[in-house]
Amino acid sequence: MPQADIGLIGLAVMGQNLALNMNDHGFTVAVFNRTTATVDEFLSGPATETKIIGTHSLEELLGALKKPRRVMLMVKAGPVVDSFIDLLLPHLDRDDIIIDGGNSLYADTNRRTKALADKGILFVGTGISGGEEGARRGPSIMPGGNSAAWPRVKDILQTIAAKVDGAPCCDWVGEDGAGHFVKMVHNGIEYGDMQLICEAYDFMRRGLRLDETEMQSVFAQWNKGELDSYLVEITTDILGFKDADESPLVGKILDAAGQKGTGKWTVINALDLGVPLTLIGEAVFARCLSAMQEEREKAAGVLEGPMSKFSGDSHEFVGYLRDALYASKIISYAQGYMLMRHAAEEYGWKLNYGSIALMWRGGCIIRSAFLGDIKQAFAANPALENLLLDNFFQQKIHAAQAGWRKIVAKAVELGIPAPAFSAALAFYDGYRSARLPANLLQAQRDYFGAHTYERLDRPRGEFFHTDWSGSGGKVSSSTYTV
Repeated sequence: MPQADIGLIGLAVMGQNLALNMNDHGFTVAVFNRTTATVDEFLSGPATETKIIGTHSLEELLGALKKPRRVMLMVKAGPVVDSFIDLLLPHLDRDDIIIDGGNSLYADTNRRTKALADKGILFVGTGISGGEEGARRGPSIMPGGNSAAWPRVKDILQTIAAKVDGAPCCDWVGEDGAGHFVKMVHNGIEYGDMQLICEAYDFMRRGLRLDETEMQSVFAQWNKGELDSYLVEITTDILGFKDADESPLVGKILDAAGQKGTGKWTVINALDLGVPLTLIGEAVFARCLSAMQEEREKAAGVLEGPMSKFSGDSHEFVGYLRDALYASKIISYAQGYMLMRHAAEEYGWKLNYGSIALMWRGGCIIRSAFLGDIKQAFAANPALENLLLDNFFQQKIHAAQAGWRKIVAKAVELGIPAPAFSAALAFYDGYRSARLPANLLQAQRDYFGAHTYERLDRPRGEFFHTDWSGSGGKVSSSTYTV
């Protein structure tokens, strides 16, 4: 007699912890792993004394599930997901549900949702954030796909999700790949937040010459106010962690960062949609530059920088640094929400931006008190074009602006790289400029390529070409795309 509420395929750390989380909340889970020995190890280890059912074939897994069946894939994104879908299909009935809980590219989820709908199978692509601890105790869950599936997966997903003020950090995001797109943007913002924190650390370390104990105290203080967040919290813990010899461990870690690709996907999609995601782009490139560790060491021996050293009030500059971090964080989220808004327009998704902020308040890596302010901004104006146009965020960024500028200027003066702080400030100054020098750029394009331009004194959509050199002719090439 089938008795499992859901089947789960893939028993790496995330899969195991989600299965245990579901079991803790009263759901009966049947599990399968391609290496079947892993199933037995799980049952005799972490899943001992649970109701979790181990299976050793897909047929056995599906036979253990109540109908209509719900099967969750926790496997590597990409072809592996497609291969498991192909293996499952012959054994599924109409209206059975497949849930992809991996970090899949949203375009793949678009494709899978449509292809499976044609076969009568409901597909859900859901972003899950929070790492192994979140999976075990309550992650942020961002489901999208075939909306007909939501009423039948809502109970499990919302029950196992993190809760903030009693509300689950999980809600329906939208059709097709909307859930995985929002998760991708979450990861892009995560890249930005981490880089900003690292730049604050680097400025304190190289500029202000603070040691790890002093920096730990600064981050601990920041975590008690508006910068309260998971990433600031763990940074505090990291700075206080000692190696076996009682010296700070963080200083012994190789400065070459890894990445799994979701930040890069965010930037690529921003370029495709024409969204200036400059801060997150710089965060991705900063990781790329860090990976050139041996080449940087060679360059450090031959390339000169400024000779000046910091002079001034260190305590005062710590305050400026806090302002720079807070203001840049506003820009990071403003850009992320810009990308989601443009994607919603492009793909016809009806995204609830306030609800997305609530989903990110708990369980996930970017969880912070800051997200409650974003929720309030969209509650006040659901059609808000940009967070920078909200009164609360305007006031905050205006108050932080002087210190932010001092940090960027001082970083340049001292030769300390601050690409994310600088990109955030440049975006802010560009966004608040009624006129930018793109008029000259358009003239250049028209000069060498006859690409045409519009005029301030004529209606938008009317294009002109000038024979700038007197020998270029009157034939234009094409209009430009904004």
